[in-house]
Amino acid sequence: MSYDISKLTFDEITIGYVKEFQIIVTESLVANFAKLSGDFNPIHMNEDYAKSTKFKRRVVHGMFLASFLSRMVGMHLPGKNALYVSQSLEFPNPCFIDDEITVSSTVSDKSISTKMIKVDSRIMNDKNEVLLKGVGRIIVRDD
Repeated sequence: MSYDISKLTFDEITIGYVKEFQIIVTESLVANFAKLSGDFNPIHMNEDYAKSTKFKRRVVHGMFLASFLSRMVGMHLPGKNALYVSQSLEFPNPCFIDDEITVSSTVSDKSISTKMIKVDSRIMNDKNEVLLKGVGRIIVRDD
């Protein structure tokens, strides 16, 4: 895994700027998130139970998907100079183990007085279904 971190300044960020990355959601990543979060709900962790639900298989934690927004902000947009203020989240469709997902964020607004950017984010699967959408507000520090 690369730990290259962006160092975008407030002035370098423009409305419409887009950053994205892809990742495959593996069994190992889901198991590690369950250990970290303490969320072992059977819809996420028990294949037999999940088969009895309308999804017919294990559903990946929504907050696991949301954690990729932290990676986006802290590593890419803006990166080193980020200070997360808020994040809204919606989960219109489930994510499943082995899904290949694309995490995409677009700068939709910026405030010169507060040095804050507004970022519209989406996580999509390879079937072009929206798994997560939300709006984040990030202060771009200059210290």
